[in-house]
Amino acid sequence: MRALLQIARLLVRADPWAMARGAALSVIVLVMGAALLGLSGWFITATGLAGLAGVGIAFDVFRPSAGVRFLALGRAAARYGERLLTHDATLRALAALRVVLLRGFARLDARGLMGLRGEAALIRIVSDVDALDGVILRLVMPVAAALATHFIVLFMLVLVVGWSAAWVVFLGYIPAAALIFGLLARRSNAPSTQNEEAGQQLRRGVIDMMRDREALILGGQLARQEQRLHDMDQRARAAASCLDRAERDADALLSVLVAAVAMATFLAGAHALQSGHIGAPQAVIGFFVALALAEALLPLRRGVSDLGRMLGAAQRVVPYVSTPPDMADAAETRTEPLLSICRPDLSLVARAGEAIVLTGPSGSGKSTLLMQIAGLQDGPGITIRGTPPCAWQEVALRRTLAVLPQRSSLIAGTLRDNLSLSGDFEDDALWAALDVVDLADDLRRRDGLETRLGEAGRGLSGGQSRRVALARILLKKPAILILDEPTEGLDPATAHTVLYNLRKALPDALIVAAMHRGVDHPVFDRHIRLSAASVTMSPKLSGVQTYTAT
Repeated sequence: MRALLQIARLLVRADPWAMARGAALSVIVLVMGAALLGLSGWFITATGLAGLAGVGIAFDVFRPSAGVRFLALGRAAARYGERLLTHDATLRALAALRVVLLRGFARLDARGLMGLRGEAALIRIVSDVDALDGVILRLVMPVAAALATHFIVLFMLVLVVGWSAAWVVFLGYIPAAALIFGLLARRSNAPSTQNEEAGQQLRRGVIDMMRDREALILGGQLARQEQRLHDMDQRARAAASCLDRAERDADALLSVLVAAVAMATFLAGAHALQSGHIGAPQAVIGFFVALALAEALLPLRRGVSDLGRMLGAAQRVVPYVSTPPDMADAAETRTEPLLSICRPDLSLVARAGEAIVLTGPSGSGKSTLLMQIAGLQDGPGITIRGTPPCAWQEVALRRTLAVLPQRSSLIAGTLRDNLSLSGDFEDDALWAALDVVDLADDLRRRDGLETRLGEAGRGLSGGQSRRVALARILLKKPAILILDEPTEGLDPATAHTVLYNLRKALPDALIVAAMHRGVDHPVFDRHIRLSAASVTMSPKLSGVQTYTAT
């Protein structure tokens, strides 16, 4: 529950005034509804008694009827405004939640970020955000409005009818409704969670089946996969059925509660009438108000039944939306070496304008070292301008350093869209970056910057996609450029051209690349070979130092 409260606070803080206006209108709608039904009951009773007494011609019907019309029209207008403001505030809050959530994901290390690439993680994230959509609209705001309305109605009934009817309504609804909703939450917690999990499994299964349909057909596994999806659907339907049954039972109990409270209020009014404290028209007001207050309770049923789903989503989302610790002020203009590594197995000081290549067998830690330098994984003994990467402010670090990982991502859209992910640039700058990666001529023969790419860059080869991702990084002109297998998928001539152009385009940048091929390219000043053993230094024939693990 603490996680759900934290999410609720985050959503409310996104636009507190809009939330307050929406909540105020929700209370106004409920109060006006209770007043409308109470006034209508008083008016009908008073009119009937006046007719029976033969004084109907002297009875003032204009002011009560005007009040009824005012409350009816005012309630309709308030309902429209309440829907408009609460939905607008909720959409703003969910937009803020998505931004905070993405910032939380950006703080993950390399392994955590890679874990977000699968469809299971993406479906889970989307479903969790959708589940939190109802925290404000279906839970927080209806509960707050219902409580506020009951307190206001208590005060109004005390003034108009008396204490007996007012306390019957208040004490009859609040404890009993809390008990009913508590039972509903207990019964619906497991089915709600199971329904959500089964639905996500079903969506993942459908995606897998569509993606692998050719292999399933060729392997004769299509029928088996269809049966598996059918079983998932049956589990989802069974959980939904349990959830519906719990909701129907709660609805029946609420209906009994409304009838019981209304009857008790009617008896309390009759007792007050018999005692001579109030007249007959006032005696029926409590009865009609008790009926009207059902409007404040019934909307809570849906929110409470989804509580299990919301709790699970909140528990998974909260670790990513928590406020990060304050980072040290890592000034980008400090005079310390641009990159320093001081470890028992590796000692390195690198300055601007150098190019360093890392080699070693698979598993020797090349990619891990690059991710540690980039601040995407914890690593001791590494400093950038005298400050560990993890202590930098995120914006300042990404402005100073850029990374091309082994798996780079492109989005469905135009080539311009993909290049502009790192910022807004003029067309000349975009073409200059494409020239550096030796792609400009190929793309000019197509649709240029308006060339359409499919999902994950479909429409380009693997090497071309990688070069587009590299061009996107070059547009930022970072002080430190981290490259993990930048020439993978390129022929030797293209790889030579790209590395040469890269050094020419960023003459003052520190380049650190992990490579298997092309390590003898003249663009590199130093060669570091990593292995599981300790690292020693030996001279290279060209005068360039080389670090070889022995």
